[in-house]
Amino acid sequence: MTTENPSPTLLKPAHPVGFVGYGAYVPRYRLPAREVARIWTGGKGGLPIKEKAVPGMDEDVVTMSIEAARNALARAQIDPAEIRAVWVGSESHPYAVKPTSTIVAEAIGAVPNTQAADWEFACKAGTEAVVAAMGFVGSGMARYALAIGMDTAQGRPGDALEYTAGAGGAAYLLGPAEESLAVIEAAYSYVTDTPDFWRRAGAKYPEHGMRFTGEPAYFEHITQAARALMEAQGTTPSDYRYAVFHQPNTKFPQRVAKKLGFRPEQIEPGLLVPVIGNTYAGAALIGLTAVLDVAEPGDRILLVSFGSGAGSDAFDIRVTEALTERRDRAPKTQDYIARRTEIDYATYVRLRGKLVTK
Repeated sequence: MTTENPSPTLLKPAHPVGFVGYGAYVPRYRLPAREVARIWTGGKGGLPIKEKAVPGMDEDVVTMSIEAARNALARAQIDPAEIRAVWVGSESHPYAVKPTSTIVAEAIGAVPNTQAADWEFACKAGTEAVVAAMGFVGSGMARYALAIGMDTAQGRPGDALEYTAGAGGAAYLLGPAEESLAVIEAAYSYVTDTPDFWRRAGAKYPEHGMRFTGEPAYFEHITQAARALMEAQGTTPSDYRYAVFHQPNTKFPQRVAKKLGFRPEQIEPGLLVPVIGNTYAGAALIGLTAVLDVAEPGDRILLVSFGSGAGSDAFDIRVTEALTERRDRAPKTQDYIARRTEIDYATYVRLRGKLVTK
């Protein structure tokens, strides 16, 4: 028996799918925005965030993805050998030719009977993997699939991105709806060719179109995706307890929420960019983990990602009774945020390899 799709553009799997487990990871180190301002503007000017998370010398997308995946598995409590796909979305895979996903799969015990691949779509690479996992599980090809969004974001020294380019992300184990702590009721994707942000092969730092990254990129795609999903689902902002939007800075998600009709208290629990920065492929997904850490059964959540280039994935999510018994099985997102060690700009430069010595 299949589920009839009421909209030709709405993404609904043949068999209902949801999140069986979820997990976040944020590095310990924090670079205050005032330190970036001290070096580049003499401490003057408005600061877009309070601070951002910085990976340690021994941390990269692989190690952070493994930590988040283990947290997701701790909540799901399934045998990793049952996972039939491990997909990692990121802008900062450590190898140009060598998948991140195979290392993660090996580390969590999902090999060898699994599919593995790395995903790229700027900041929505993680939700792109979630959509694919929905189809993989929802078609009956797999019982479980793991989708991860994780980044160690880069910003050119002195660029506005250096204030916000943080590190971290989240992992989601997708499985049958009847086993899920949150069910994905439907999804919708909206994409166009909008070159607002890019990095050529071999380039160390990304380029961006300044204000062009807002309109017609971020706001156009998120509002179109959110409205199309809600129209197809017959919902309004008041039907959702929480909403999570991609967070490149503090102002953009607040502005798009207001534009769509959401109240500040609906987005506040998932708004993490002021304290960990923009985690790129992990930004929307880690915001959702913070919401799941406080949500109650029956709560409905709207999640909308954004990736430059450009596109958005929107999800209508409903929390089930299973969440309350599973979320304490692994560290909560706020636990990682509270676990912080402040560093100065010199330490940040050393940790991120910004000085070329040979």
